[in-house]
Amino acid sequence: MNKTTLIIPFILCLALALTFLTVEHEKKFGLAVVLKGLASLMFVIMGYLAFTRVNNPFNRIFYYGLLCGMIGDILLNLRFVIKEQGQKIFLVGILVFLIGHILYLVGLVSQVRHGWVWYCVILGIIAAAALLTYIFKTMDIKTSFKIFGVFYLGAVFIMCAIAIGLAIYRPAPRSITYCIGAVLFTASDVILIFNTFSGTTKYSLRITNIFLYYLGQLLIAYSLFL
Repeated sequence: MNKTTLIIPFILCLALALTFLTVEHEKKFGLAVVLKGLASLMFVIMGYLAFTRVNNPFNRIFYYGLLCGMIGDILLNLRFVIKEQGQKIFLVGILVFLIGHILYLVGLVSQVRHGWVWYCVILGIIAAAALLTYIFKTMDIKTSFKIFGVFYLGAVFIMCAIAIGLAIYRPAPRSITYCIGAVLFTASDVILIFNTFSGTTKYSLRITNIFLYYLGQLLIAYSLFL
């Protein structure tokens, strides 16, 4: 498969994400869910194409991780449509994202054959703990969200730390591309948390969150072709 053809789902994803942001800002939440799902479908398609191109456990597990990302995206916005179940839907969405991050983590670890990975795990835990401590001290967050937050941010930061370590230890197009995607994904999550729970939601931060997220997922999907 010619990698240049991947520019089609890449551009479609960003265009749909931009349209989603506009529609969501207009509070057309039903249509926003559809548009966000379609935007996420683009990186899932890229993951599926990589999986069918080279059918190996590494591509398969990342494809499932991308699929979890799409399901999580839909659920996080579906809470605005089904408001009476909003909190439960949000927590389920976070759970699905957590599963996706665990799949990414398992895929990354399968590429590591050296003990330095434990240093990355420790650094990821320290970074997550520092951020969580600050969040819990400065923001009023329900206990259920705190519990999910500990596991979710822990997985995100560990995954990101290992991705950075792998890119440093084994600098190659795939590991570097994945690393950039993982860093963007992690940054988008941090922005989402602050914009959701700080008490002052900003549209500019929402735009930043969404574009960092989709660029991150697209780069993770694209790394499977390298």
